[in-house]
Amino acid sequence: MKVLAENKKAYFNYEILEKFEAGLVLNGQEVKSLKTRGVNLMGNYVVINDEELFWVGATIPPYQPKNAPGSYEAERSRKLLLEKSEIRRLIGKSKERGLTLVPLRVYTRNAKIKLEFGLARGRKKADKRERIKKRETEREIRRALKNNV
Repeated sequence: MKVLAENKKAYFNYEILEKFEAGLVLNGQEVKSLKTRGVNLMGNYVVINDEELFWVGATIPPYQPKNAPGSYEAERSRKLLLEKSEIRRLIGKSKERGLTLVPLRVYTRNAKIKLEFGLARGRKKADKRERIKKRETEREIRRALKNNV
C-alpha cells in the first residue's frame, strides 16, 4: 500500500470518530497524475448528494498539461464508491449536528486508488491548545529521560 497524499492537519483540527475506505471514479490521466504528483487534501471534503458520495475540492492537475483534452476539469467533484449499507449509515450519522466527512489520505491498494475519509467533529481552539501543551510536555519528558540514561 503506497500512500499518495495524507491530510495530517485533519487529525489536529478534527476528532476522527470513524474511518471509511472508498474507491474513486477517475479518468485514466487522473490516475497517472495522482501516482506521479499526488494531490493536496487540505480544504477538501466529502458530500452526500442523492444517496451518493462525492469528493469535493480536490484539484488533480492534468498528467500532461499540453496534451490534456479541452474538457478536462482539474477541480471537478469525484464520485466515491461504497456499499449501500455504508452510505445509508453515513447519511444518518452526517445529519447529526457538528459532524462532517473529512478526507484523510489517498493511497493505492491492489492497483486501485482508494480514499480514506473520516466522520469527524471539529475541535475547539482550547482543545487544540491542550493537545499542543500535552505534546510539548511529553517531548520534554522524553528528552529528560534520554539525557539521564
